[in-house]
Amino acid sequence: MTAGSRGDVAPYTGLGHGLVRAGHEVTLVTHARFEALVSGSGVGFHALPVDPRAELESERGRGLHRSATGAGKLYRAVEMARSLVGRMADDLVAAARASDVLLLAGTLAPLGHTVAQGLSIPSLGVNLQPLAPTREFAPPMTGVRSWGPVVNRAAGHAVNLSVEWIFTEEVRRLRAEYGLPRTGRVAAHRTRERLGWPVFHGFSPRVVPRPGDWRAGLDVTGYWWPYDREDRLSGPLLDFLDAGPPPVFVGLGSATVPDPERMSSEVVRALRAAGLRGVIQRGWGGLRGEGDDMFTVGEVPHSLLFPRTAAVVHHAGAGTTAAGLRAGVPAMPVPVQFDEGFWAARLVALGVSPGAVPLRGFTAAGLTAALRRATGDPSYGRRARALAEEVRTEDGVGPVRDALDRLAG
Repeated sequence: MTAGSRGDVAPYTGLGHGLVRAGHEVTLVTHARFEALVSGSGVGFHALPVDPRAELESERGRGLHRSATGAGKLYRAVEMARSLVGRMADDLVAAARASDVLLLAGTLAPLGHTVAQGLSIPSLGVNLQPLAPTREFAPPMTGVRSWGPVVNRAAGHAVNLSVEWIFTEEVRRLRAEYGLPRTGRVAAHRTRERLGWPVFHGFSPRVVPRPGDWRAGLDVTGYWWPYDREDRLSGPLLDFLDAGPPPVFVGLGSATVPDPERMSSEVVRALRAAGLRGVIQRGWGGLRGEGDDMFTVGEVPHSLLFPRTAAVVHHAGAGTTAAGLRAGVPAMPVPVQFDEGFWAARLVALGVSPGAVPLRGFTAAGLTAALRRATGDPSYGRRARALAEEVRTEDGVGPVRDALDRLAG
């Protein structure tokens, strides 16, 4: 069970497919617009009613861009999510009634855990970000750098409680229906922690090492690579790739931007100033590029395209960050909001990126300078290729599969 944008869904198609291959029957429970992502994977689908793209393109969704700070964006996002939970709760319950185990993304964990309790079925957490509080870094969803050990951990607890708050009304209603004792959001979170509720994290320990102050039961598995329905790129795109040197990929995924035309123009100007060709993904932001040296694409498998690029410019969402690392090419993150600043900082710290070019204050000159460094200094490519060889060897599905096998036993 997961909710959010495409990047909050795609990794679970790979996790689900891996579990299907191990003999499990798997259903992905998420927004209806993502049903095509599981086509051919053997994973079933149960649709949730909310359309995340429509919500982001609404006046309320566009208001996220008007928040100057990570905390401000997070507050607006929590408010928006809280208003949508009621529309999804009944579908989550219906899907759970047909299940033996619930695997819960961090975006739905408080509600999903209550449903699992009420139906007396086991549940596991499957997170794409390191959401548990730690002294080692600030909460990723705030998009800020470390505040120091004490504040980092306190802020982590505060962010987690704000997520619990999203689900307060529905959790209270469901607990009453199931005859469970009433409990507040603080108590509910502490109960999961006290019980050692198992949570698996679908990213590489080479990218984010497991924090030393995490409790037992919080495990970092390695990436869950999305299931790819396609095994080759389109003919026109292949022709473009073959017609010249490796281009730079530019895409902001599910992120929206206040002025797509201006952003597109700045991106194209930066690529040309750096002497580079570009493959520009429209995404939900509506980017595009025109001319013989630019190629605009819609949805395209990152696993097929990224290895054929000189570098990738992306919003540093968890999924796209993983895809770039897997491909072994340098990255220029353009973080927009939430955890993207965290992943951008990790790319820089790992030595596969010369630095972030945040959306706020984005200029062609800033991107040009980053592109020249990333493609002109071979050290970024060397480090990216070395890291790619390591993360590709990890079996992120294995620990989740083993946990399910133990439950079945």
